[in-house]
Amino acid sequence: MKTRVHAFAGALALLTICIFWSATAISELFGDTAAVAAVKNGVLAGMLVLIPAMAVAGASGFSLGKGWRNPAVLRKKQRMKIIAANGILILVPSAVFLASKAAAGAFDAAFVAVQAIELVAGAVNITLLSLNMRDGLALRRKPARPKAAKTLLA
Repeated sequence: MKTRVHAFAGALALLTICIFWSATAISELFGDTAAVAAVKNGVLAGMLVLIPAMAVAGASGFSLGKGWRNPAVLRKKQRMKIIAANGILILVPSAVFLASKAAAGAFDAAFVAVQAIELVAGAVNITLLSLNMRDGLALRRKPARPKAAKTLLA
């Protein structure tokens, strides 16, 4: 059961970040200021989904990986440290800053700079979460059994 909760929470977190990133890029490239402001407010509201999903994925992953010495598990733990730091130090503060600037209609140089940083940090988290998902799926696969040797009598 814990494995399914972990997989669901991790997939939800990855999907949420992908939606945030795509909506931001599309609104910046093709939308007007109202669209950009709506996306920035949506990203901030979406933190109510993302933060619990990340917390559940992290806690369940830590519990599942406790005591494992598997290189894939160790890589996942290292990546999660970067993902968490990136989210706490860059992505959440950026979302708050950008939503407040967008609500005020202040699409100035500071907005553009923080938006660029947010897109890069988001892409990093998408990449790292994708790698964690890949390694998690690999951990679930059963190891291949060696094929039985053919006998000369058969």
